[in-house]
Formats: sequence, structure tokens, C-alpha cells
Amino acid sequence: MNEIIVVGSLNMDLVINTPRVPKLGETIIGSNFITVPGGKGANQAVSAAKLGGNVLMVGCVGNDMFGQTLRENLKSCNINIQNTRVIQNVSTGVAVITVCGGDNSIILGSGANFKIDCSMIDEIREVIMESYMVMIQLEIPQKVVEYVIDIAHKNKVKVLLNPAPARQLSDELLCKVDIFTPNESECEIITGIPIKSIEDARSAVNYLQKKGIQNVIITMGKNGVVYNSGEAVIHKMVTKVRVVDTTAAGDSFSGAIAVALSEGKTIDEAVNFGNKVGTLTVMKMGAQISIPTRQEIENFDKIISQQ
Repeated sequence: MNEIIVVGSLNMDLVINTPRVPKLGETIIGSNFITVPGGKGANQAVSAAKLGGNVLMVGCVGNDMFGQTLRENLKSCNINIQNTRVIQNVSTGVAVITVCGGDNSIILGSGANFKIDCSMIDEIREVIMESYMVMIQLEIPQKVVEYVIDIAHKNKVKVLLNPAPARQLSDELLCKVDIFTPNESECEIITGIPIKSIEDARSAVNYLQKKGIQNVIITMGKNGVVYNSGEAVIHKMVTKVRVVDTTAAGDSFSGAIAVALSEGKTIDEAVNFGNKVGTLTVMKMGAQISIPTRQEIENFDKIISQQ
């Protein structure tokens, strides 16, 4: 399989369950506090690696306990971390995650994630040029995002952009993206189209296609996925399961799409694969620890029947 390069964030997730979201100034009692490796970049790298991808992770951590744990976790997933840099005198990125009824609210502390720069990308320029795909998100500096996408596009390397946390993106950037995987709220911020229904999502797919994006895939949680296969815009539902935690569901889906396409699968096959991965992810607590392996996906029907 051709190499998948992930350029992005690495965070330690500090996760706590709560019966409801506290009001401003209010203290409530939570439960089941855990610390788990996360960060959208690392999550997507772990997803791709667990599903059989050959993955190189590019990013930064601090010279602290969290950074060491994150690097060791990536290595345990057989991810190449030679370009995951340790930065002195800066904390590793953290995400404070409150889980309520299966949904989550997240506050990011970027830390070392904003120390990645274009010189780090120059170090792997030739590796990018020889890879199958670059995956990237928006938890790192925008200028680095643009620099990576420009290099990949000029060298006909596929670009998968997961636009989170969402921000306005230029048409010049969007036209260089091959696979675009926003959720409905991210898509609304980027397109200005309120996504309240499947038809709204179809309109957003058409809008983004006109920007030059080859494949637009909008994830909509329990309402499934809306995407284009060529000119056709398709809606696919997901298998209904008991949702424990939605953290990393979108990241696991993006990683699955990258692996499926790198294996020569069609976009329809890739979306089916991604739906299975995302479904199993929300059935467990945490980010990377909840992402399924390839074997679990092969046993998908059995796992679902036992829930």
C-alpha cells in the first residue's frame, strides 16, 4: 500500500462524563475521568494505521509526560514518528472534553501543535511527493495547512482535508482538495448553507463541488453521510447503535476513507467502510482507544449483533 502522510495535531484528551452541561459559574459532579491520546491529526493517523495503512505522522509535542505518552502510543500502532518533533519549553496540546449523553464539548489548548512550521514540511517534501495521500486538519497553523496542500497538489498527490475546527477557507485552497470531510456544522460555517436536512446537505455538496473539490463527504452523525459519486449526490444511513462517546468518530471515518481509497476502492465502497468504522468508534469511550482495528471491521455484523 502507498504511504499515507498525516500532518496535524497531537493532544492528550482529558475526558469526563457529566449528566448535563454546567451553567457559567456552576460546579457539578462528573464521573469516569480518563486521560487518553487524541488530537485530530493523531486520531486520523491511528485510524489509518489500525485499518492497515502505512502511516507517517508529522507534528509536534512538548517535552513533557503527555508528549512522551503520545509518541509511544503512535509507535505502538506502527506509525512512523521520525517527523513528530519534541519542542522544548512548550506544553503538549491538550483537549478538555466533557461528554454528556454521548455528545461532547471540547476546549483545546494548542500548545506545541502551533510550533509546526513550513521548515518541517520542507524536510519531508520528497516523501510527500512519493506518497499516495496527505491528510490534514485545521488544529495547526493555517499557513502550514496551505503549504502542505500546495506541495501535494502540485505533485498530484491526493489531499484529504478534514476542516476542523472549522474556519473560512479560500476558493484557492478548496480547489486543491481531493477529498473533503466536514460534519454538518463545519460545512455550514464554510459554505454558509444551514444544514438542517438531507436536502440541505445535498445542496452543500453541489456548492463545494463547484469549488473544484473532487469528492465531498458530509458526515451527519446518526443521520448518516451525504456525498458525491461523480455527479450523483448520495445519502447513506448508518447502522443504529447505542452511542457511548462521539469523540474521534469523524477522525476514524476520515482515516477509513484514506485507507479504502489507497487500496483502490471506489468512493461508494470507501464510504461504506468509513460508516462501519465510525459506527464502532462511537460504541466506546475515548478517542484513539475507541477506534476499531481492521479485524473488528471484518467482524462488524457480529459485533453489532452482540451490542
